[in-house]
Amino acid sequence: MKTFQNFMLLAFASLAFLANAAPSVLYPVIVEGRWGFVDQSGNTVVNPQFERAEPFAGGLGAIRLDRWGYVDGSGKIAINPQFDEAGPLSEGLAAVKFGGRYGYVNAEGKYVINPQFDKAGPFAEERAAIKMKGGYGYIDKTGAIVINPQFQSAETFSEGLAQIEQGGRDGYIDAAGKMIINPQFDKAGSFSDGLAEFKMSRRWGFIDKTGAIVINPQFEEVHSFVKGLAPARLAGRWGFIDPTGHFAINPQFEDAGSFSDALARVRLGKRWGFIDNTGKLYINPQFDDVVPFADGLARFKLSDGLRRGKIGYVDLRGKYVWNPTN
Repeated sequence: MKTFQNFMLLAFASLAFLANAAPSVLYPVIVEGRWGFVDQSGNTVVNPQFERAEPFAGGLGAIRLDRWGYVDGSGKIAINPQFDEAGPLSEGLAAVKFGGRYGYVNAEGKYVINPQFDKAGPFAEERAAIKMKGGYGYIDKTGAIVINPQFQSAETFSEGLAQIEQGGRDGYIDAAGKMIINPQFDKAGSFSDGLAEFKMSRRWGFIDKTGAIVINPQFEEVHSFVKGLAPARLAGRWGFIDPTGHFAINPQFEDAGSFSDALARVRLGKRWGFIDNTGKLYINPQFDDVVPFADGLARFKLSDGLRRGKIGYVDLRGKYVWNPTN
């Protein structure tokens, strides 16, 4: 489950962006302790030189050289390193931390919303969750508070609703701040495919956007639906259920994640691989850890033998695009 406090932790998965003559997607890699970027074919676009690099989003990649800044698709510094933290560009704005407060900059590095918040998340559906005065609320792209800080936690909007916590329970609001589904769940997730996971009495199920229970809480753990399938754990094994709650792929895996680029990551024993939507192994389990596919590549980690702690990328055919080198 995601929490608001994790908004500023940048995920491994790459995001698409548009840039004039630059590659459409770049991926962070590490060589001899320094980070750079490669393209989808594994060609080096930005030589390893940074203390840290994060996936591109909105045409920029966050990098750290003592402080955080951004590079563009050609590897040039687009926004000088100056921030304590730097989030991904989302809907044209990126949440950054400076002087102990969070604000938002555009792709040119200009402050659109001055640093003033205790916490700040990415924009989604024209709203961003922020924390101030001890509560979480939402702002629009001008920085105006459109939903007053009043919640114990708040997540990004998805499919018109956002999960919030109030009184120790999770519920959902709309973009105007109206409570659509009253706080009543022990835990709840974001809507995807019209359904959201919820937890009650130690079991997980799914609700629709009216709050009606569509799949009774019966699973030990679940993840989001993607194209009609959701990972679910029962009796210690993971499989995939359909929107009726029946297993379309029988529980057989030690762990599993939601589908992305038509494949889902699964763990058999201690190794991760990928399956297709029929449950057939598409890429055999061979990795110590993997991140879901995005834009045709998945990031993996090998940490055995001489490749201890090293990362690489694999394409949808299972071919190494970037071999583990560090």
